[in-house]
Amino acid sequence: MTVIDADRRIRGPYTLAAALLDLFVPEALERRPDLVAGHDIEIAVAAPHLKIPRSRLSLADSLPQAERILIPGARRTLRIANGLAEFVRSCLDGEHRTVTVDNLEAADQTDAELVEVLRRRVRELTIVPGASRPGGPVPADFDRYRDEGFHHAMAEAGLAALEGLRHDHDPERWMTLVHRTAGALEAIEREDEALALYELARRHTVDPKHRASVACSLATLLVRHHDPARRDPEAAVAWINEAITITSLLREPRERAFHLGFDLNAKALVEVRRRRFGESARLIQEAVDLAERDLADVHPIHRLVLYANRAQLRAMSGEREAALADYTRAIEADPGYPDYYLDRGDLLRRLGRAEPALRDFESAIRLGPPWPEPHYNRAELRYEAGDLAGALEDLDYALELDPEFAPAYVNRAGLRAAAGEYGPARSDVERGLALDPGNPHLLCVLGQVEAAEGRTAEARAAFDAALKADPGLVEAWASRGALSFELGLYGEAAADLDRAVELKESPELLFNRAMAMRADGRIEHAVADLRRAAELAPGDEDIRAALSRE
Repeated sequence: MTVIDADRRIRGPYTLAAALLDLFVPEALERRPDLVAGHDIEIAVAAPHLKIPRSRLSLADSLPQAERILIPGARRTLRIANGLAEFVRSCLDGEHRTVTVDNLEAADQTDAELVEVLRRRVRELTIVPGASRPGGPVPADFDRYRDEGFHHAMAEAGLAALEGLRHDHDPERWMTLVHRTAGALEAIEREDEALALYELARRHTVDPKHRASVACSLATLLVRHHDPARRDPEAAVAWINEAITITSLLREPRERAFHLGFDLNAKALVEVRRRRFGESARLIQEAVDLAERDLADVHPIHRLVLYANRAQLRAMSGEREAALADYTRAIEADPGYPDYYLDRGDLLRRLGRAEPALRDFESAIRLGPPWPEPHYNRAELRYEAGDLAGALEDLDYALELDPEFAPAYVNRAGLRAAAGEYGPARSDVERGLALDPGNPHLLCVLGQVEAAEGRTAEARAAFDAALKADPGLVEAWASRGALSFELGLYGEAAADLDRAVELKESPELLFNRAMAMRADGRIEHAVADLRRAAELAPGDEDIRAALSRE
């Protein structure tokens, strides 16, 4: 039996993971180097002391610390945990192993998350809690915590360090700690503590750059708060204006371009939340112009982030080709960063360009640790191509990676309902609604399941609830219309299908409305619908047969 220690006071985040990797990586390097290469990011993040060869690298890996401005989000550690779980499962290759873990209750959040994933996904590994003992302070390697997105560790170690560091003893280090600690607190949804740190900084600094950065951070907190009820874009715009006022006065061109560009980018986010999209686009363009003029040979990540943000705004405003060009610029600047492949692929899919969209989704899958989003998006492509089995496979895997990824329950429930698998569809609806109560798409699928199982009153209630949540949901209008038709309420069926056709004209909806119109005695309207349906789908035999009977 193997015994390892998970106490975060030994080496901080991934103490347990590093001990596990010490067991598996050396042998894997000898026998299956391709397996190590396929999980190099996860292994390097959790066990940097192993110094494995790296094959998947991004631009940040080659830049100095000051230029690594992209901080991973809170969900990145779940991606690392899933990648490590798949690595361990492959190493075990069907062999069962039991590991006793001492001080499991003292594990860092990264290891606690990893244990949950291992228990859920790796049946060949049994983790048994072992002994407990008191330990010493948590180690503080702050650059690693920030760069890798170890937000719980950064918050804990940062708060402890700030208690012993006077602001007037080392002002630069103190302010760096304040920002990193507050940012980590925000990431783990402890915004009130972050706010207190920002207010503390405002009381202790008169340095222009520090006051500007605090004002920018406050603005960002006010528009990104995890509780939507506590977001305040109007207060945020006041704070970001203060930041821009200060950074606009910086004299050194490069310093001004970077800090002002950062603040303009933040204000663009604030203006999006205020629904002032034109102003947001203007601000991003101003930031791009500054970066291209004064930062041409430094801060490449800053520039590619601006291109990607401009792409998002251009896509929102209908400038899709320009948006594609900006996503491509961001990708070409850092071909090893997976996130923008996902964004570009989604835009390509919406433009009907399935093959390049598929390539982008598969690049997003290949270049980073496993995450549900590209599999979810690839499932939509597979469904549109008629590959239902492939779509379900992707959705199954997305939910294996993250059982709380609510959008995948929506799509999988719909596919299962369409295939007549009403029990599994209902299960997906229930799981999805537990995560996202009132989701109109899930309520619509619930209505379809209830209707298929003969509970018409429950079906009607579900469709009504879906339409109350989203009056523009075509599927709910069409499904409620179909239910009314089955109940002989032809006028109500036609009325619901009227609304569905108004929202999205299609041969199927026109055909269904024609059937309702004909049953309601409105033959002339039925024929008109069938003729229009035949124009849209000239090869549809059901439409031709219905027309021949009129």
